[in-house]
Amino acid sequence: MMRQYELVDRVRRYNPQADEVSLNRAYVYAMKAHGAQKRASGDPYFSHPLEVAAILTDMKLDDSTIVAAVLHDTIEDTDSTREEIDKLFGSDIGRLVDGLTKLKRLDLVSKRAEQAENFRKLLLAVAEDVRVLLVKLADRLHNMRTLYFVAPEKRARIAEETLDIYAPLAGRMGMQTLRDELEDLAFRHLMPDAYAMIAARLADLRQKNGKIIATIEKELTAELAARGIDARVEGRQKQPYSVWRKMERKSIAFEQLSDIFGFRVVVENVEDCYRVIGVVHTKWAVVPGRFKDYISTPKQNDYQSVHTTVVGPGRQRAELQVRTALMHDIARNGIAAHALYKDGRIAGKESLTSESRSYQWLRRTVALLAEGDTPEEFLEHTKLELFHDQVFCFTPNGRLIALPRGATPVDFAYAVHTDVGNSAVGAKINGRHAPLLSELQNGDEVEIACAEGQTPPAVWEGLVMTGKARSAIRRATRDAVRAQYATLGRQIVTRAFERAGKAFTEDKLKSALPRLARATIEEALAAVGRGEMFSGDVVRAVYPEFMEERKASVPRPRGEAGWFGMKKATSLVFKFPGGGESDQSLIPIQSSHGDLPVRFAPNGGAVPGDRIVGILTPGEGITIYPIQSPDLTAFDEEPERWLDVRWDIEESRHELFPARICVTAINEPGTLGTIATVIGDHAANIDNIVIKPLSADFREMTIDIEVNDLKHLNTIVSHLRARPVVSKVERVNG
Repeated sequence: MMRQYELVDRVRRYNPQADEVSLNRAYVYAMKAHGAQKRASGDPYFSHPLEVAAILTDMKLDDSTIVAAVLHDTIEDTDSTREEIDKLFGSDIGRLVDGLTKLKRLDLVSKRAEQAENFRKLLLAVAEDVRVLLVKLADRLHNMRTLYFVAPEKRARIAEETLDIYAPLAGRMGMQTLRDELEDLAFRHLMPDAYAMIAARLADLRQKNGKIIATIEKELTAELAARGIDARVEGRQKQPYSVWRKMERKSIAFEQLSDIFGFRVVVENVEDCYRVIGVVHTKWAVVPGRFKDYISTPKQNDYQSVHTTVVGPGRQRAELQVRTALMHDIARNGIAAHALYKDGRIAGKESLTSESRSYQWLRRTVALLAEGDTPEEFLEHTKLELFHDQVFCFTPNGRLIALPRGATPVDFAYAVHTDVGNSAVGAKINGRHAPLLSELQNGDEVEIACAEGQTPPAVWEGLVMTGKARSAIRRATRDAVRAQYATLGRQIVTRAFERAGKAFTEDKLKSALPRLARATIEEALAAVGRGEMFSGDVVRAVYPEFMEERKASVPRPRGEAGWFGMKKATSLVFKFPGGGESDQSLIPIQSSHGDLPVRFAPNGGAVPGDRIVGILTPGEGITIYPIQSPDLTAFDEEPERWLDVRWDIEESRHELFPARICVTAINEPGTLGTIATVIGDHAANIDNIVIKPLSADFREMTIDIEVNDLKHLNTIVSHLRARPVVSKVERVNG
């Protein structure tokens, strides 16, 4: 276990002005607080926070972070309190320890809702102070290093959690060294056989190619020195988990991997990076398509390097990463390499930016929390961005947009601005028109065409790649549905007030909102439109003295199929297109694609010209039935769900409506073709056909068709009856 003076010495190596008093006080306080507590390994529990602090000293972090690491379990696991920590170490450290305490009992692979809610808490705490994340990742790393002492079932859960959340999050923050070790440790525990196999193959390959690696290092160092370039060349090998993941992703064997070995070249400045590339490309053959410049276009986690792959000595492929020392520090430690901390700038890091791109990404991600997503949706969206490599695309004016691999112009549009995504109707990729769901490639220039009043299709949600796009599409879809229900609710409420002989105004409804348990007028109207609240309740909330008078039962008229019961509570008024007196108290029905949430009866539909009635179904809107439909008997005991509706179809509007017919026809070749031809010749559409044998000579065909109106339907029925192969034709209503 690390001693008190050793902790202070570790910090003083990179920060001579370290606050020794605070470090010593934290050491003594935590040791006393944890007392005789033991870990699963049998070691004193106090050894764990010390090891976490040691990991953070390797990242050269500030005094406050180191002190918080030493104290991070005190509030959770001992009798210490936040007030006591604040008093002894200051409110800044107290806040860090408190933030870590709230995250102590994360269980990210338990029930989905708990997993999601805990992840929200994690990122919210991190967004307030990134040092919470650094301590949390170091805490997880030490726990993974000692995972062998944990029970097997719990061990698997922690390893899966690490691979699922913590390692990708470390990578997204640019902390590649920490990510590699987390992945390696988790891989060992989750898939020990696969890990052992790949590790053995890598060891054999390293022994076999050791001389080649040394030769390339020596030759390249000498070549660069001869050109006056001061460089450090290091050979490296892929990690077992990285190898396994690539084998799985590309479905290839170990022998087919071409980039297991690579070299890192660290130089003094950016100019030397490109000079190194010139030397390398002159000396060895370049593998086409393998050059990537992450200096001019850094990754979202601040990673910068120039990558190239060459065919070196012995025909061995080798990837080279060329970067400056500063870039190398950021590539290894990511956000921990940035001077973000409350204690001020750290020696040797004055040239780093004040806030990294990775932290900016984190803040944008957390901003989604305020946009109405559920915890489950937020976790899903964030995972999408954690696990994908990136492509870099450009707007027409040259703005760089970084997106996950597999992203589409829809993702691009939402990355530019939510309003652009919501109104997107088309795209040009590199000047050519392309589908909005095309996959984007590195370097594509994307131009988005927009239209006012456009609502993104709900199906886009499952086709886009970014969490921001999915969140915005889901939110826009919800808003559109809510607006539909609010529109329907407004019409229902307005007509309810008219029937009651009362005046309806929004001001009066607003004053009644507390009695309706709704926060806004739109919420109240949408609740009526969804069927969650009845219009009579709204009238009584505005006019408490109002007593609704039920009208006498009105029989439903006879239809072709006979008598279908009675509507027992409220009267119906019917409006026929092109005839009869207009009744503005009826809700106008235009189609199933308008501003109202409308659908048609599932067994036979309804067409303009039919006498119709609307049935309000909670959460689904209005279902339109022909008055002769026998299905209406199911609602005779629910008068509050019946709505007075009328057709409101413009003559110039050509839209098809659903109907169902039953055709009895002779069973002979060509019969189905004859029937389909009649329907097609009359510009109707066949949506579905079910054929049932009646006898050896006859077949019954139930055909769902789409027609303009009742006249159109009757014409088709008449022409079908005139065909010799047709015995009988009837319209079906339920």
